[in-house]
Parts: sequence; structure tokens; C-alpha cells
Amino acid sequence: MRLGPRSALVLGLASLTGLLMFVWPLLLRPDPAVLAAGGQVAPPFVFLLLLPVVVLVVVAELTESGMDSKALAMLGVLTAVNAALRPLGGGLAGVELVFFLLVLAGRVFGPAFGFVLGCTSLFASALLTSGVGPWLPYQMLVSAWIGLGAGLLPRAWRGRALTGRAETALLVAYGIVCAYGFGLLMNLSSWPYSLGIAVPGHEGSLAYVAGGPLMENVHRFLVYTALTSTGGWDTGRAITNTLALVVLGPAVLATLRRAARRAAYVPAGRSDP
Repeated sequence: MRLGPRSALVLGLASLTGLLMFVWPLLLRPDPAVLAAGGQVAPPFVFLLLLPVVVLVVVAELTESGMDSKALAMLGVLTAVNAALRPLGGGLAGVELVFFLLVLAGRVFGPAFGFVLGCTSLFASALLTSGVGPWLPYQMLVSAWIGLGAGLLPRAWRGRALTGRAETALLVAYGIVCAYGFGLLMNLSSWPYSLGIAVPGHEGSLAYVAGGPLMENVHRFLVYTALTSTGGWDTGRAITNTLALVVLGPAVLATLRRAARRAAYVPAGRSDP
């Protein structure tokens, strides 16, 4: 899928809007008089309503501007496979296979395809696993960023093409970063709505304080994330990504590249090894 200037602009604006939806608690500065009077600060629900609309607009723009029938068929197949992979974790902490295929597909088919696949995969898997909820737009957007980033990874280093073990090592490192980044952003999406958070081994509340100093809220959030998900879900996700990319990655990459060549579908201006 070719990423044209207009699609790139829409993608950038959507990503900026999505990022603001994640970090608004750290940027919000309510009126001190309201807080002193015991008033509550309502979160910007308008952003929550706009986020799925923004995601759908971006997907529509990308598919309309650069996806032909062959690419659409490939998207449908990979979306179905990814949706089927997600329940295989059986609910075990961090055992999620959906990201490894997303990384490989973004690597082969490019950033625009990876972004759309991230959205469609999470949406389809949510329908399959009854996982539709207010968290779904966040999951779709973060997964879309993962596919986008995979397509933007360098293909050469110091004039030499990244192939074989070097490419696998790059994808493994990226998969680990994605595992922890996904957990961090998903925690940030729900943390402001959690009240009276008390974690064993830590004194004091880790809940979001509206209007509190930026660094204090950041500290509370990072401690909350480290104690609740980093050592469990996120690390399990990182291990799963690593094992899948090392064991299955080379074969799946070769299969996807073979399919891309047969469909004459390699993004313009790029040749895959």
C-alpha cells in the first residue's frame, strides 16, 4: 500500500489526536478554585467519542488511496489469521500472538498496510473473543502504531542490507519495545479512572491526582505500571514476541515476501531481500 502525502497527513493528525487522548491526564490543569471547593474534573469524553471515528477515517483514507484488490485480499487473510491467533493464549498473562504477525506484516508490506492491519486485527479479534468495550479504540490505535513502526524500521545499516539474523535481531528488539509500550499506553488509558489505588509493598495511593504536579503524576503512574503489569503481562508479552519472532519469524517473513512478489505487491520505491 502506497502512503501518499494526503494519507501521511491524515495519519499524522490521527496519531497526534490519539496521543493526546492517552496523555491528557498529564496535561490537564483544572481551575484551583474548583478543586478547592471539592468539585470534580470531568475527563474530556469528547476525545473518547472522537477516537474511534478518527481511527475509522484513517483506515478509510488509507484503503481508498492506496489499496488495490490484491492488497485488500491480503489484508483480509492476515486479519483473519491474527484474529484467530489471539485466543490461543488461553487467558495466560501476556501470552499474545497477535503482535508478532503484525510486526512481520508491517515489515514486509509497509507502514500504511501495518497501520490498517493493526486496526482491523484488533477489531476482528475483539468481535471473536467478546472483547468489545471502551478500551477497544485504544487497543486498535496502539496496535496500528506497532504495525506502522514495523514498516518504518531501517532496511539497511551502514550501507549493508539487514537480512537473516541481523533482521531477526532488529525485529526481536522492536517486538520487546512494543510489548512494554503497549502495556504502558493501555495502562495510561485506564489509570485516570481508577480511584484509591493501593498496591501491596507501596505506601500511599497511586491514583491520578487531577491538577497535581506533572512529575508527581508521572511518578505515580510509572510506579503503578511497574507494580501491576511490567513484571507480569508486559514481560510475558515480550517473551512471547521474542520466541515467536525467533522461531517462526524467518519462515513467516519468507512466506509473506513470496506472497508479495507473486501479487506484485511491494510498496513503490522499495525492494525486499
